[in-house]
Amino acid sequence: MKFEVEQKDKVSIIRSKLEKLDAIHAPELKAELVVLNKAGHKNIVLDLSETRYIDSSGLSAILVAKRLCEESQGSFVLCGLQDPVKKLISISQLDNVLKITPTVNEAIDLVYMEEVERDL
Repeated sequence: MKFEVEQKDKVSIIRSKLEKLDAIHAPELKAELVVLNKAGHKNIVLDLSETRYIDSSGLSAILVAKRLCEESQGSFVLCGLQDPVKKLISISQLDNVLKITPTVNEAIDLVYMEEVERDL
């Protein structure tokens, strides 16, 4: 299994089990994201702690996740970035656009905080 999906209250956690999120695997991640979104899951955490490399297709899948969550008034948080992935996201200036946390638990906390803010 390339992606593990776990439901935790109002949050869907997708754990990448891939070392490389590239053109071969990105379409599968996009499909998983669309299926979750269509099923009403608007808050998604993507854990990339096992992923050491991402290409432009992988970045595109991440941006799809962000867009799907925003369009359904939800939150998308990226977590567990290894240095090579962090560097690419920084070079792409996506660190200014994406919400990124070091751990899954911090990502979940951020989602809940945003849920509370939306409810106010």
